[in-house]
Amino acid sequence: MRNPPVAGLVTAAILFVIDQASKFAVTDVLQLNELTAERVVTPFFNLRFVANHGISLGLLHADSNTMRWALVAMTGAIAVAVAVWMTREPNRADRMALGAILGGALGNIVDRVRFGYVVDFADLHLGDWRPFLVFNVADAAITLGVLVLLVRALLMRDKRDVSSENPHA
Repeated sequence: MRNPPVAGLVTAAILFVIDQASKFAVTDVLQLNELTAERVVTPFFNLRFVANHGISLGLLHADSNTMRWALVAMTGAIAVAVAVWMTREPNRADRMALGAILGGALGNIVDRVRFGYVVDFADLHLGDWRPFLVFNVADAAITLGVLVLLVRALLMRDKRDVSSENPHA
């Protein structure tokens, strides 16, 4: 085995704990645990309870118990694939990005298993304009992890000798 994915696993664990702690703080400590519950924090950020029964952009809405567990299984399969990829990934930055994705996925899986929905609470806005859906730490971790992987794949490719890769050059 190459280097063990310690950085990725630590990243996943830290983000999982922060995600679950933030959801606990919002729903239990601040008692924002019903659909009308909202607290203004700044002119551009509110804490607002949303029970997200679907996945990103309202897709695959789990309106039945069968669909709920199908989403758990699908997200679990993705988490396993990300974990396997992380163990095979040689680049430390990519392992950490995969760890962010894994930690976020696990945080949302735990919610869906416990409650039947994912707890979302972060509401960024400019006045009445809301460019983002209400989200949580897990969603942000997944998004940032994917963005890091994309940027690294598109902009930071290994500088290889092109003539050694192309036998016809």
